[in-house]
Amino acid sequence: MALGFFSRLKEGLSRSTQKLSEGISTMTAVLRRRRLDDSALEELEDVLISADLGTDVARRIIANFRRTRFGNEVTDEEIKQALAEEIGAILEPVARPLLIDPTKKPHVILVVGVNGTGKTTTIGKVAQSYREQGKRPMMVAGDTFRAAAVEQLQIWGERVGSPVIAGGPNADAAGLAFDALTRAKADGADVLLIDTAGRLHNKAVLMDELRKIIRVMRKQDVTAPHSVLLVLDATTGQNAIQQVRVFKEMVDVTGLVVTKLDGSARGGIVVALAETFGLPVHAVGVGERASDLRSFNADDFARGLVGAV
Repeated sequence: MALGFFSRLKEGLSRSTQKLSEGISTMTAVLRRRRLDDSALEELEDVLISADLGTDVARRIIANFRRTRFGNEVTDEEIKQALAEEIGAILEPVARPLLIDPTKKPHVILVVGVNGTGKTTTIGKVAQSYREQGKRPMMVAGDTFRAAAVEQLQIWGERVGSPVIAGGPNADAAGLAFDALTRAKADGADVLLIDTAGRLHNKAVLMDELRKIIRVMRKQDVTAPHSVLLVLDATTGQNAIQQVRVFKEMVDVTGLVVTKLDGSARGGIVVALAETFGLPVHAVGVGERASDLRSFNADDFARGLVGAV
């Protein structure tokens, strides 16, 4: 992760960092002349839970602190460095880039998530990234119920120089995906990115639609989609856990993208997601620009989250 993006990441995580830092500073102020004892560890556990890391992560970190640092005198910075190490260890197994299989022509990426998480923008940014790598992406405006989503993707297509396959209002998303796959094969596209609707208020309908898209595409390619990307909004905090559960029930989610970290004090949710599901976190977003969506780096994120230098 480039230094420039690490600065943007730290800036984007500042609200989350502030929440953690204030709790740690309050605790260490009390501890200044005593050691890391049971009451201090209990207080630190509360700080971690309030920062959206989740109870499982908090307990795991506290157990490690108890084993390695119990009875020691500590400073703010020592706790932050130790937390960064513990959080980094949780995140490292899930920090995996989204790799394109060159034997698939195209590699099909189905992008799912509730409305408002930033799916359409994420698709545009990912397409631009692939374009910059010399690949040929194609996009599908599969959220046919929202005209704004179609228009937004078409704007990204013009910006990136990538074809966008769109249908009329309320067009059949599965048929659109099938036609797009046909064209992507004919045009020699490397990647096919498919936007989808995210109307969770009617889960059964959405589930049927997503499964139909997959079923219809498999009439052409039995291995499609090759990746199923779930886009989550960091500002929803612990609600993101439930969203992963729901979408895993609908489709075989293969990886996550977490957006809007710059607008949230809940960056700790990424750690909770890693501990709960172990799904790859391919990228995180800290702004509107295409360069503000980058591959996820466990160490950088951990240090940015706790405010460690």
